[in-house]
Amino acid sequence: MNPKTKKIIGNVVFVILIGLLIWPTSRSYFQQMLMKIGLFKPTLEVPKKAAEPIDAGAKSASNTVSFVNHMGETVQVADLKGKVVFINFWATWCGPCRAEMPSINVLYDKFKDNPNIVFLIVEIEGDKEKAAAFVKNEKLTLPISYPNSDIPKEWLSESIPSTVILDKGGNLATRHEGMADYSTPDVATFIQDLINK
Repeated sequence: MNPKTKKIIGNVVFVILIGLLIWPTSRSYFQQMLMKIGLFKPTLEVPKKAAEPIDAGAKSASNTVSFVNHMGETVQVADLKGKVVFINFWATWCGPCRAEMPSINVLYDKFKDNPNIVFLIVEIEGDKEKAAAFVKNEKLTLPISYPNSDIPKEWLSESIPSTVILDKGGNLATRHEGMADYSTPDVATFIQDLINK
């Protein structure tokens, strides 16, 4: 094969790869593959300023939100005031959700003994058997919860994985749609700052 043909084939392959990365359905697949080999590390951008109160409508909606935890107990979000609340919405069939779980587990392990933070790792389909099997197979220690009420659109719109962190006052401190790396020092520092306030 002559050099000109090699160059044309190389350019075509490059354009196809770029196209696949741009196309949303294939992007998450390639991101997962790149994460596994260490070439891609999605990051969560944490806000630089303090949390601002959410509007009254969203706040009243969040006061009625509840989940069922891994022990079968109902957890009312309104009862968690005074604690930082980390909520991750995921599903067992969601590849990016599954890919970010180890990083959430690292974050959870850092704070699991801190009484000032609660982790709600919410499997939105309510599929307890598949969720338990996934956690066991991946050797995760995350406490899985399930929806027990409607979830405000300010927390979960159309995309999973989605993560929200509420400050001690129940205000939305940050929200992230899509896969992220929660094991970074920036995320731990952001959460510790919320706990210290």
